[in-house]
Amino acid sequence: MEKIIIKGRERLHGSIAVSGAKNAALPIMTASLLTREKTLIHNIPDLRDVRTISDLLRIFGARVEDRGNGTFEIDGSSVHHHEAPYELVKTMRASCMVLGPLLARLGRAKVSLPGGCAIGERPINLHLKGLETLGAKIKLEHGYVIAEADRLKGGRIYFDIPTVTGTMNIMMAAVLAEGDTLLENAAKEPEIADLADMLRKMGAKIEGDGADTISITGVTSLHGVEHTIIPDRIETGTFIIAAAITGGEVKITNCIPDHSESLIMKLRESGLEIKPGKTTILIKGNGKIEGVDVETSPYPGFPTDMQAQIMSLLCIAKGTSIITETVFENRFMHVSELRRMGADIRIRGQSATVRGVGGLSGAPLMATDLRASASLLLAALAAEGESVISRVYHIDRGYERIEEKLSKLGANIRRVR
Repeated sequence: MEKIIIKGRERLHGSIAVSGAKNAALPIMTASLLTREKTLIHNIPDLRDVRTISDLLRIFGARVEDRGNGTFEIDGSSVHHHEAPYELVKTMRASCMVLGPLLARLGRAKVSLPGGCAIGERPINLHLKGLETLGAKIKLEHGYVIAEADRLKGGRIYFDIPTVTGTMNIMMAAVLAEGDTLLENAAKEPEIADLADMLRKMGAKIEGDGADTISITGVTSLHGVEHTIIPDRIETGTFIIAAAITGGEVKITNCIPDHSESLIMKLRESGLEIKPGKTTILIKGNGKIEGVDVETSPYPGFPTDMQAQIMSLLCIAKGTSIITETVFENRFMHVSELRRMGADIRIRGQSATVRGVGGLSGAPLMATDLRASASLLLAALAAEGESVISRVYHIDRGYERIEEKLSKLGANIRRVR
């Protein structure tokens, strides 16, 4: 079991580069199942979830080669197996996104019901409803989704709520369906647009990604492609808060500032000085953070994946802040650990009232999910004394060598067994 040890109160200075977006890399890697030709994908982050999806693709018969420096070659010419076993799917909810590509390519799929971070139910019923609209016959047996279709046919699909993975899954299924498909109330996240860009390069006909309605005209086959993953906007936001919470001055490179606009606007409201460039963001922390109210919502609103991180910052802000979580019903599991560091947080329903305190103190901490682990790491950077974070395998699911990156900025941080 590995742990991360942090001695806080070190101001961060320097430059830090953002890795490729996990939430774009995983679906784009599964999209390689849609073609019999090779795909070459760049800027894939070195993450636990990437290794899991690579193993899953190999089970289907794909040849996955890690060429180093974030480049993977995936050869789908030998894909023949259609079952995604529980042993792999249980560790990562994104595994359910193989449903659409397998069904479109092979006409059948057997995928274990997914697992992943325990931050709410996150059911896949919208995925299944969409696939049924495209003509798939679906049944649930012994914890598995079993889907079959001779060839999918286009249809009109309305999502009751915007779903990122649901939009991606149905989009990948529809590109090889017969006829036209219309996705209404679709999610608008940048990762969806990145997937759509790759699919278009492969020969898919997709319009409207990034808006509420996506239209797709099915084609009979797709070809190989070379594609580069967009930078990770959640890692970008985490580094912004790392600079702010330590009162440091940090330049973030290899990022897309527009993707973090809602976070930047909220942090400016709190008094932080932020200067975005074309592919950079400069943060100048002044140690004077004012409390702000935050409400999560689907993109382009404030991301639920940044709720835990901004809470850590608001723990040491001046005044009182209210954070309302509208996306997931169980995403305050980090609160009990922050309280152990001296934070003043009260939960009522889906809202957290955060009263700023003079400072936090180091403590033994336990991560419960991916973004909660990031919030504890940020709080530890600002705390007096030493913090020891256990269950760091959570943070390895979404952050590439985070302790190495922060150490180069001057953080007193190390990983131990």
